[in-house]
Parts: sequence; C-alpha cells; structure tokens
Amino acid sequence: MPKIQLITNALVFGAILLYASLTSAIVPTPPKLAAESYVLTDFHSGTVLAEQNADEKLPPASLTKIMTVYVVLKELKQGNLTLDDLVTISEKAWRAPGSRMFIEVNKQVTVEDLLKGVIIQSGNDASIALAEHIAGDESAFAELMNHHAKVLGMDNTHYVNSTGLPEDNHYTTARDLSRLTRALIAEFPEYYGWFSFKEFTYNGIKQKNRNLLLWRDPAVDGVKTGHTDEAGYCLVASAKRDEMRLISVVMRTASENDRASASQALLNYGFRFFTTQKVHDSSEPLTNVRVYKGEKETVPLGVADPIYVTLPKDQVKALVTDLEVEPWPTAPVEKGQSLGKVILKVKDKVIFQQPLIALDDVKQGGLIRQWMDEAWLLVKQW
Repeated sequence: MPKIQLITNALVFGAILLYASLTSAIVPTPPKLAAESYVLTDFHSGTVLAEQNADEKLPPASLTKIMTVYVVLKELKQGNLTLDDLVTISEKAWRAPGSRMFIEVNKQVTVEDLLKGVIIQSGNDASIALAEHIAGDESAFAELMNHHAKVLGMDNTHYVNSTGLPEDNHYTTARDLSRLTRALIAEFPEYYGWFSFKEFTYNGIKQKNRNLLLWRDPAVDGVKTGHTDEAGYCLVASAKRDEMRLISVVMRTASENDRASASQALLNYGFRFFTTQKVHDSSEPLTNVRVYKGEKETVPLGVADPIYVTLPKDQVKALVTDLEVEPWPTAPVEKGQSLGKVILKVKDKVIFQQPLIALDDVKQGGLIRQWMDEAWLLVKQW
C-alpha cells in the first residue's frame, strides 16, 4: 500500500484533532499510571486523548503478535492461503519457549487453529509455524512484518521475529502499536471478534486468554497481552461503548494486574470525558455548486471519506462546518475532483480540513452552452 493510501486511510478514520488546544477546564488531566509508556486513541478519529512517552522504543514482548496476525490476515485477504490450509509443524516451532498452544512436531494444523492459538493462547509455537508456512522461515517473515510496518507509518518499529521473544533490534512504541491496532480492526472486522474469545482448546488443553479486562469490562473485546522480563507487563486493549471505540496501549508495567488496571483507567477516562461523532458521511452531499460550460448546471459536493471528530463532551455544540468552494468551476468535472475545502472549527479554531470533492461527473456541454457560459463568466468576473 503506497504512502498516499495511508493518508486516505487516515481520513477514513476521521479528523486528527489537536487535543491540547481544545481541552476545557472541565476535562481533568489523564490519570497517573504506573507504566513507562502509554497512549489512548480514538479508533475512528485517531485523536490522542492521553499519552506518556508514546514514542519511546521498547521491547513489545507478545504484542509483536498483533503484527504477526495482521500479516497472516493480509495473506488470507489476498488469497495466498485459506483458513483450512494445513501447516506442517517444524521442530523449531515445536521447541518454542514461553507461552505455547502445544502443537506437535510433524503434525499438520489448520491456519485457523494456529491463528486462534496466537490470538487467544499467545502461542509462540503457533506464531513460528505460521511464519514458516507463509515465508519459509521466521527471518523472511520478519521482513514482511517490517514491510507492513513501514506501509502503516510505524516509523519507530522494527521486528526480528514473529513472537516477541527477546532479541536485539526488536522494538516498537505505544503509538505505533495503536496505529497497527486501528488498521487491524478496520481492515479485518470479520476476524477481530476472535480477540474477544476468553479461552481456546487445542490438543485437549484449554487455555484462557490472558487479557483480564475481558472479564472485568463487557465493553472490552481485545486485543493482546505481552510479558517478558525486559518488556515488563504490556497490554493493548480496545473497548466499544455505544458507537465510540477506544484503543489503549500500556507498556512496561510491573504486573499482570497493573497492566489491566492502567488500561481500564485510560479507557474509563476517555469514555467519561470525550465523545466521538461522525460529522459528515461520504455519501452525503454538503452543497451543490454551479458548473459552467457543462451539460449539467450543478454538481453535488461532499467528502471522499467519512469525517469523525473526537471532542470534550462540552465542546460538541461549538463545532461548526465551513465550506470553501472554488469560484467559477467549469466542465469537464470528474467525480472525486477537488473543488474546495471542508473546514471544521471549534471556537474559531480550525481543527480539521479535508478536500471538498465532486460527487458526480459533469461533461462539457454543447457549443451553445459553452459560448453562453463563457460570455456569462466574462461579465461576472469583470
């Protein structure tokens, strides 16, 4: 996916607002957390509601597996494998240390079972098996991981393996993990539900999901835990209340309970003091503009992607939309052509701008129409 597509994807999720410039007195400072790094982000708008050391490069432990799953789901979407494909388990995968789903060497396991083993059981053996099946070996798979990280704009991330087991030069940041998680939820809603499963049984062994928030908060439906001595206890969590979804990333806490409590505090803070709204939909004409020299006199204008905004709850009523339309548009006009700007403001502060585009084509009119409109333009512009 090229860089320009990333920009478009960002617009799909909505407006990235300047939180500090909008915060009013009734919104308290974010909670103090016993975590070295964290970030709280709205899923739809991308607005950062709280952060601390969000760009610090840290070992991600099993949070690495979010990218592992993302790469596998990309391969599924592209038709390079199916959930029913059988994966032969290598000795390296079988011998993987740490958390495991207990697959057996030389046995064949479906891609679906291995994915669930990664997502729910955090199986290092399952991660390696999938990596080897897709790319031949784990090093080659790590190259795919780094490619997707670059495409997603994860500029402070580098992967060496598919598991998160400690290795030099294997790191990421809270902000990059938030960006990755947003992409995973948005691109693969049909699979994201697996992250809410509380347990999974394979080979007669039932293991519980290590995300304690799945039991503590019914709004939480993912995402992934991680732990090594170097990384501490980490958690990427996501919760949806009504139509608002938040993503919290907490890194390097002291215990399993600490990472859950810190994540819960962030989510509660975001839901309590902020709200996210879809301001304009991509199918919604915002205005009609006169087109000169065309076979049609007007064209509807709108936005290419839905616009979401996240604001302190007391500022929603102060949100206004201004439209700036280019003067004297002339045919031909192509669908998607920029003919102005949509500008969102709060208390006279511009918080977001997006191109105002034509929602239909307008072909050139006949010679008489062109001559008449040319004369009319000369008069008006004079």
